[in-house]
Amino acid sequence: MMKALYTSATGMKAHQFLLDVISNNLANVNTTGYKRVQANFQDLLYDKFVPAGTESAQGIQSPTGLQVGSGVRIVATNKVFSQGVQENTGRSLDWAIQGDGFFQITHPDGTIVYSRDGTFQLNSTGEIVNSEGLKIEPSTTVPSDAVSINIGSDGTLSAQNADGSTQAIGNITLATFLNPSGLESLGKNLYRETTASGTPQTGTPGQNGVGEIIQGFRESSNVEVVTELVNLIVAQRAYETSAKAIKASDDMLQATNRIV
Repeated sequence: MMKALYTSATGMKAHQFLLDVISNNLANVNTTGYKRVQANFQDLLYDKFVPAGTESAQGIQSPTGLQVGSGVRIVATNKVFSQGVQENTGRSLDWAIQGDGFFQITHPDGTIVYSRDGTFQLNSTGEIVNSEGLKIEPSTTVPSDAVSINIGSDGTLSAQNADGSTQAIGNITLATFLNPSGLESLGKNLYRETTASGTPQTGTPGQNGVGEIIQGFRESSNVEVVTELVNLIVAQRAYETSAKAIKASDDMLQATNRIV
């Protein structure tokens, strides 16, 4: 059987996977805090018929050798944590991070998970929660008589009471990771630390490389539609080319059968 059939099949599988990745990026173009994913390819094993540097009977050294690969595979998907565009919403509980860092969220299983989605709400007891109702960490409660909430770029939270007085109600810290691409995506705009991401380092926003918090804004996804559409066309063409290689291999096999 011709090797090209299996080699081309690996190309079709890899680009079908790439199509899935691009489709997910495009589907999340309006997801708050979403970070685009890029797929990394890797070539497969090689059949080496003549190793480079082999000497002929005349003592002449082969400069390149003779080898052919077995195809391609997707070896990794990386989250690209570039800054997303900040959209002005005017809501006092919409917070965007300018720079590195993640909001800390208490997961229902009791662990801390992380998010770039800063669209928060108040629950029935005045606690600050995300859109899923999960509490921000450290847990913060807004007084029932507060008429407005303010957060500084350093995470300092304060509430203004009906009588015009202001009281501090907490400090929001952000978490950073040595390798954020190693975080596990949980869906619902949440990430969980892994051994690849390293342990979280919490810090005050605006200090020691931690990003600042901007009130009244939310961070949109960093997906660029034009770039993804170009990648989509490239993936489609590569898939079609691999399919044509299979067709060419099949035609050659048919020609061989006719001759035999």
